[in-house]
Amino acid sequence: MAVEWSTSAPDLLVSLDRAAPTSLRTQLEGRLRDAVRTGRLAPGERLPSSRALAQHLAISRGLVQECFEQLVAEGYLVSRAGSGTRVADLAAEQAPSRPPSPNSRQSSAAAPTPPTPAETSALVADFQSGVPDLGLAPREDWAWAMREACRTAPNTAFDYGDPRGDPHLRDVLAAYLRRVRAADAHSSQILVCAGFQQGLALVLRSLALQGRTRIAVEDPGSIGTITALAHTAGGDCVPVGVDDDGLDVAALEASGAQVVVVTPAHQWPTGVVLSADRRHELVAWARARDGMIIEDDYDAEFRYDREPVGSLQGLAPERVVSLGTVSKSLAPTLRLGWAVLPTRLIEPVGAAKQTADRGAPGLDQLALAGLLESGRYDRHLRRMRAVYSRRRDTLVAALAEHAPQVALTGLAAGFHAIVHLPAGADEDIVVTRARRVGVGLYGISAYRSAPQPGRPQLVLGFGNTADRAIEEGIRIVAPVLR
Repeated sequence: MAVEWSTSAPDLLVSLDRAAPTSLRTQLEGRLRDAVRTGRLAPGERLPSSRALAQHLAISRGLVQECFEQLVAEGYLVSRAGSGTRVADLAAEQAPSRPPSPNSRQSSAAAPTPPTPAETSALVADFQSGVPDLGLAPREDWAWAMREACRTAPNTAFDYGDPRGDPHLRDVLAAYLRRVRAADAHSSQILVCAGFQQGLALVLRSLALQGRTRIAVEDPGSIGTITALAHTAGGDCVPVGVDDDGLDVAALEASGAQVVVVTPAHQWPTGVVLSADRRHELVAWARARDGMIIEDDYDAEFRYDREPVGSLQGLAPERVVSLGTVSKSLAPTLRLGWAVLPTRLIEPVGAAKQTADRGAPGLDQLALAGLLESGRYDRHLRRMRAVYSRRRDTLVAALAEHAPQVALTGLAAGFHAIVHLPAGADEDIVVTRARRVGVGLYGISAYRSAPQPGRPQLVLGFGNTADRAIEEGIRIVAPVLR
């Protein structure tokens, strides 16, 4: 049954290539046909309104309307007054359903020890990364969702549930990930977990039991977190370098690793996007070595001056585990995440979850499902994209005014950036001097496997830092950055 989105403009990941010889209308028709044929858009699902889709893609509304009319004529879509444009039931005959049988088979980025509340309260500005705006967490929406869950949940919802997660939330998440992240996801593949770290721990433990114990981690990256979890699972960890195109797949091949943890949509912490060529090379590596890719879908919700990229899992669903969380989109305290699992891992990871805690809190899962279906989750994301985009612009302007010699990269997504210090600068000295004048700065060396001379950099977070604090903090710390 199709999930009913309670909004006239649900998000839909569609990308158009303006440099291609094919017209934009032809591209859009082809993308939508493929989405229907492959089951990414299920029969009965509503598409965004022509106005919303045109605005999202920066094309004319007339072009979108012509595209919809053509696909209606071909039988892919249906359009009824008051009901919007939906996927036709006939599409089910063209695209066979492929859900696998369940019987057949903190940020995600680690950070240095965060400062205590007493330490941060004494700072003029704290540029700690990996933290969303805690003051703008959607408390009223969450309270509404919890009330609705308590009011409407059947008595059985208060019993011990499926350790893999509430079936309704898994249905909603699968539909959401297909629509927004272009994932190849079905509810039977979804496992609900207590955030990214638990999801990764469960997957690494299951892979170790299959003999996959050598884990590659991006360098720089979440080295501390992933190394600790790999050791707990009985494995070891090997760092693999990152360049402007993302993970170095040739170095991965040479490392002898059987598993790799990557952040392809927005590499933590450098901010680069895994290039299309590297994506295909990575999938080819996994197939050739019988390897497994663990995708941390970090910061995928927040894109600014580039089109969003789809989930790596959609390219190779039997070789990729995709891990997601609401820690950045809503708040870390909710401790809710999910794993989209390949067929061979559904049963072992589900068993590991049952052993760990018998499942995530049931009412919280129903509340998240309510937020997603009601459109309140999408509205909150749109609001926060605008907030973080403005803060990004404030940071760029403040540095341009007070420290124009400093280069800034990694700004296409998320809510942190990389500051490139002048050659010869010492990260630790800069961080120490900044704190003396009331500004919290953080060096990138904490995320590296070993020091790299000549590349002093800072990771500057602006998610939980107000515009005025950004401006004042950069003004105060500018002499330290020179």
